[in-house]
Amino acid sequence: MPERGTFPAAPPQTENKMLDQKKQNTLITVLTSVALVALIAAYFSPIWWVSLTAPNYPKDAFPDGIRIHFHFNGVFNGCSAVGKGTQMGNETLQADVGEDTPRYNPILEKGKDVNKEAKSLDCVHEMNTINHYVGMYPIDTGSPVELRLSKFIFGWFAVMLLGFMATERKTQLKILGAGFTAVAVWMVVDQIVMGQLDAFAAHYYHEASTFFNQPAVLDQWKANLILATKVSMAGIVVAMAIIMLGVWKIRGFSLLLALVPAMMPVFFVIDYAGWLWFFGHNMHPWGAFTVKPFMPTVFGEGKVAQFSTFSYPYWGYGLLLIAFGCLMMALLLRRRQMRTLPAQ
Repeated sequence: MPERGTFPAAPPQTENKMLDQKKQNTLITVLTSVALVALIAAYFSPIWWVSLTAPNYPKDAFPDGIRIHFHFNGVFNGCSAVGKGTQMGNETLQADVGEDTPRYNPILEKGKDVNKEAKSLDCVHEMNTINHYVGMYPIDTGSPVELRLSKFIFGWFAVMLLGFMATERKTQLKILGAGFTAVAVWMVVDQIVMGQLDAFAAHYYHEASTFFNQPAVLDQWKANLILATKVSMAGIVVAMAIIMLGVWKIRGFSLLLALVPAMMPVFFVIDYAGWLWFFGHNMHPWGAFTVKPFMPTVFGEGKVAQFSTFSYPYWGYGLLLIAFGCLMMALLLRRRQMRTLPAQ
């Protein structure tokens, strides 16, 4: 019989269970935090690379071939500067040589360090030039909506992961409410108020008209881009509201807070493959050479005319896989908790 004013001690089995739950919560937080850091790092990293090689691009002058890197916020040059001792390094500057650009004199400038301030070839421009001969549109016309909104999508997913770390529903809703509001305001101010959407639409028009200038068609493309981006922004806000409602009403819905961000490696490949299909099946008839519609290589090596193509994931994709692995483990632990603990 316990003394007056005291409570009976919790059974050892209950204490062990509480201790086990605390350990699991800590592990879930650590795994989710690692995944969050990996996702943020992946946003600033090259996710995939593509390279073209051909006899007219010798390896000595183009060691990487014509190589580009795909990021979540754009497509960037993947060619490295060519150093001393190579054909290009010894004979020319690593830049387009114009009338006002002095050429390297191997006799008078024998002691000059040609590696200093060397620049690489702009391989995005070079690949656009190659592609336009078969009627492909410039690379910048691909995935224009996704690239514009990618930073907000990553912010959205970051808030979801922060909410997933919380163990109580009220705390989750507070985190999601504050975070989603911040992301939505940031998105509207950046794209609409500050005019970033209109500025990108102008850039999109300019890039699309580089090789195939059709004002009537491009005006419609530009209008479609602005409309699609605004609809997508509204869709993100609606999705945020649905997530809030789901977490509030359905206990298991909170698992989606980690499951959706974990699927980023899958989302990227689907989007990447879809746009490759678009480029390969929507070639302009003004191309100098006629090529039948084709599916460019998504993964591995391929062949198009005299070009060998290479398409592989880069180290940024490895970061996405790390996030996937961590979040899958965290999801299994949280699902196990939900089966053994009452709703909080």
